[in-house]
Amino acid sequence: MSTSPQQAREALGVRLRELRQDAGLAQRRLAEQAGWHEAKVSKIEHGKQTPSEDDIRAWCRLVGADDHVPDLIATVRNISSSYREWRREWRAGAHRRQQTIAAQEFETTLFRIFEPIVIPGLLQTREYAAQRFRDNIAFHNTGGDVETAVQARMDRQAVLHRGDRDRRFHMVVCEVALTIGLAADDVMAAQMERLLTLSILPRLSLGIIPTRARHRRAPHTGFWVFDERLVLVETAAAELAITQPREIGVYVQEFDWLAASAVYGAEARELISGAIRTLRAS
Repeated sequence: MSTSPQQAREALGVRLRELRQDAGLAQRRLAEQAGWHEAKVSKIEHGKQTPSEDDIRAWCRLVGADDHVPDLIATVRNISSSYREWRREWRAGAHRRQQTIAAQEFETTLFRIFEPIVIPGLLQTREYAAQRFRDNIAFHNTGGDVETAVQARMDRQAVLHRGDRDRRFHMVVCEVALTIGLAADDVMAAQMERLLTLSILPRLSLGIIPTRARHRRAPHTGFWVFDERLVLVETAAAELAITQPREIGVYVQEFDWLAASAVYGAEARELISGAIRTLRAS
């Protein structure tokens, strides 16, 4: 998974070099057959130059790897937009990011969302969301209108109730997300009550991974899968947008493995109710 456009170019170059070597073609021979200067092949393989989509098609044709074209073209298209630095995003205004993701959500029929310790934004209360925005703005040392950002997040939640009747949401969180101190206890308790209310929505499947459940896959960072076309992954420094079909498939498998450790329905609601009792008693 790339962590910057330059690293993405370098990773792409490595993949193209391996395809060329597997075909037994020297750089000079590939360049001659493609009608390029030899230096172009070297620059592409070392991440110094981003190949065009036509370059990718020609490369794959010459090395007999046409089946790699879709993944490689997706990589090229994604290089410039795959890395969104949080500090830059927050400086532009947190509400703008909410509006951008709302557009992605509007186009999505199947949501697969995993968050290890944070309640997904589509399920957040206003107070919980406000605390998350305040903490993120403080961490990245940027200004921002918290109320505007919160309202934009609340507006996004309309997608839970409107639109395509076939739209489905499968969300999984770890049990720790129910009580971890990301907000005051009363805010957390109100958030859990909100989860109880939303958990009966017909189009929402809410799974909770009990702490002591058998974990087939160790939870790492959160990620959102939008149909089969996009995965958003959050790191401490940035958000990564993944569009390569092969990598999307990895995240779909990751989600399925995590979801297999979760409980649903009455069992999930009992965990939420237990969290409310704990929070109210503290």
